[in-house]
Amino acid sequence: MMQAPVTVLQANTKRDTGKKAQYGNIMAGKAVADIVRTTLGPRAMLKMLLDANGGIVLTNDGNAILREIDVSHPAAKSIIELSRTQDEEVGDGTTSVIILAGEMLAAAEPFLERNLHPTTIIRGYVRALEDAVQIVDDVSFPLDVNDRQQMLNIVNSCIGTKFTMRFGSLIAELALDAVQTITVEHGEGRREIDIKKYAKVEKIPGGDIQDSRVLKGVMFEKDVVVPARMRRKIANPRILLLDCPLEYKKGENQTNVELMKEEDWAVLLKMEEEWVQKTCEQIASFKPDVVITEKGLSDLAAHYLMKANVTAIRRLRKTDNNRIARACGATIVSRPDEIRESDIGTGAGLFEVRKIGDEFYTFIVDCKEPKACSVVLRGASKDILNEVERNLHDAMGVARNVCIDPRLVPGGGAVEMAVSRGLAERVNSGAVEGVEQGPYQAVGQALEVIPRTLAQNCGANVIRTLTKLRAKHAENPTCTYGINGNSGQIVDMKELGVWEPYQVKVQTIKTSIEAATLLLRIDDIVSGLKKRGSAGPGQSSQPQMDDGENVDSEQMLQE
Repeated sequence: MMQAPVTVLQANTKRDTGKKAQYGNIMAGKAVADIVRTTLGPRAMLKMLLDANGGIVLTNDGNAILREIDVSHPAAKSIIELSRTQDEEVGDGTTSVIILAGEMLAAAEPFLERNLHPTTIIRGYVRALEDAVQIVDDVSFPLDVNDRQQMLNIVNSCIGTKFTMRFGSLIAELALDAVQTITVEHGEGRREIDIKKYAKVEKIPGGDIQDSRVLKGVMFEKDVVVPARMRRKIANPRILLLDCPLEYKKGENQTNVELMKEEDWAVLLKMEEEWVQKTCEQIASFKPDVVITEKGLSDLAAHYLMKANVTAIRRLRKTDNNRIARACGATIVSRPDEIRESDIGTGAGLFEVRKIGDEFYTFIVDCKEPKACSVVLRGASKDILNEVERNLHDAMGVARNVCIDPRLVPGGGAVEMAVSRGLAERVNSGAVEGVEQGPYQAVGQALEVIPRTLAQNCGANVIRTLTKLRAKHAENPTCTYGINGNSGQIVDMKELGVWEPYQVKVQTIKTSIEAATLLLRIDDIVSGLKKRGSAGPGQSSQPQMDDGENVDSEQMLQE
């Protein structure tokens, strides 16, 4: 008797299972890796991307490219997430992560064809990861963070692959100055370096890139409240920071006041004025030169402050206010009644409002010990400035990593080659046995993709170069030979001075292998699930436009 087929899933649901799903994921991984493959190394190509608004993005930063690309395959999406994680975690190595992850997935394909179970492959991968980190540990060596020349070399080798390398060591110096400015020592060797909050990059179109510099203090795009009558240049200013409004408080909700006599109205207005006057007098009694508030400041308050010869700035961003507080040693006060002498910042050497182009910018500079800074970037066009900013972000990330964990490894694919050789040796010596041996060795071979891509991108003979490099590493296990990305020659990285931070390297290897193991575990992809509240059976289901209204708050990812 024939059994009628049973359909569990809906008719329009697409389902890939088993091998098909795994091969689909591997293909997606390879496809994403191919997008950014040509942007690795000093001879990197640029990508030009058109975004939805018709603007263009010119970059070779792996993360910036993949951020703009819209992909539909779920596995490709998760691989693109890797570069974002890498960018937030260590700031550099976004391209290498994607290329490695794609290669790790590709390395698993032959084993799946031989019907090896994904769990076995993953066991081999995880074991290889532990040994790889061990080998990178052995290759790494410590660095003196106070040696400026050496630090510049490291940051330079990070930006050597970027668009800004033609400006010499300018960006490296900017990044290093910014990071050293905002470093806060917590004793016992602990350091806090918060680039996002305290090192703000201000892009001003116009001028020359050589004019870019790190300020010993902060700047922001604001002018004084009454431009004609408040001082725009003050030496050694006393700065008071507020985050409360200097105008009469309106009621939280609608307030009704019944007045019986006409004079009461005048009294009411007078009380408002007196409150503003009292507040301004309280502020003026501390003799500040500059008052900066995050909220509003009424014309009347401005008048009283002007009489006291105080310069005022209103509606400043909270983040900018925090930076000023760190730069000049002030404390942000929430109520005018609670101002103390200790809250006033006296660390700044100069307060000045300058006009650059059409806009007015306020500079609070020459601070004694600024723990926050602004990096001013000048350049010919917006596209150039955006690219310089991305490069600067990478460079600051590298400088920060080296300051937190001052260990280095050789660059130019030397580490990958050393790990590859080390893993192969462990297999040959019988340290890894059984079925895991294949996947374990495949990780080593997959790591060779970095030197191979470097050689490809500068047009060298790939097979000959890689064979030579393998021979060098086989002869002398402790050598630091890698590929010079400019010429494609094999050089000792110690002499060339190309170094990478230990943290970036380890994070790259860990992230790529863990991502590959995650995607290999998937054996079923079900797509086409019905959205809640979408058309029922028999209704025409037109493609639904997502306007952000019908999305769960959990699913809404932050930008």
